[in-house]
Amino acid sequence: MSPALSPSRASDFMQCPLLYRFRVVDRLPEPPSAAAARGTLVHAALERLFDLPAPERTPEAAVALLEPQWARLVEAEPELATLLVDEEAGADAWFAGAAELVHRWFTLEDPRYLEPAERELYVEAEVDGLVLRGYVDRLDVAPDGRLRVVDYKTGRAPSETFEGKALFQMKFYALVLWRTRGVIPTVLQLVYLRDGQVLRLEPDEADLLATERKVRALWLAIERAATTGDWRPRRSRLCDWCAHKPLCPEWGGTPPPLPEDSALLAVDPRRTGAATPADDAAD
Repeated sequence: MSPALSPSRASDFMQCPLLYRFRVVDRLPEPPSAAAARGTLVHAALERLFDLPAPERTPEAAVALLEPQWARLVEAEPELATLLVDEEAGADAWFAGAAELVHRWFTLEDPRYLEPAERELYVEAEVDGLVLRGYVDRLDVAPDGRLRVVDYKTGRAPSETFEGKALFQMKFYALVLWRTRGVIPTVLQLVYLRDGQVLRLEPDEADLLATERKVRALWLAIERAATTGDWRPRRSRLCDWCAHKPLCPEWGGTPPPLPEDSALLAVDPRRTGAATPADDAAD
């Protein structure tokens, strides 16, 4: 089985090698997040909206999808049901927040005039023996074959400092589509629902070749860390949202002992390539 990498796991390693270790090697549990669950819910509602005839794709119809989609998510993952119990503002406010994100999407795009070629599309391609895979929220295909890759984000648009990190995921998808379809996507579009901004990039071959080199170098670094057992923490502002902060040496913690087969676990495609829509729907 070839080694594999998803953009979410790649992002983990770039953010902090120790975070990658905690998630991939140690498989430490992380408490479910109400914010992440709301993002998954909004993604599900926007995906299902396109099942309706174009004239019926209204804000009201999209909001009406939230409760049944939440019921479906809870049925698949019962632990999600406990999230709203702990919400200080209450379940009604939580759902109102999801509805607000849905309404904002309608100020950015009009689904009555969109007919996606694919939704929650699983993509996979092999590059020099490494399988790259993930889920694309929406793929639009023009009559002339041009591709637009669209990803919804329920957080705020990043500052210029962090735009590169946000676009890495989209370039990752574009690289996979190029390698599988032979077509470079014309537009990569990140739709930020919290503040109503849209980030677009028109990639060219040089962009995707650079992304390919970056992915190769990243995988070599992961293999090196797996061989040496040197998973160094990288302190940043994102530490405040890390579930594993109490175990991090940067914050006075001690990681658990490495498993005996840690070198194999670190590059196991069932772990490193684990890609789900929820992973790639992160805020």
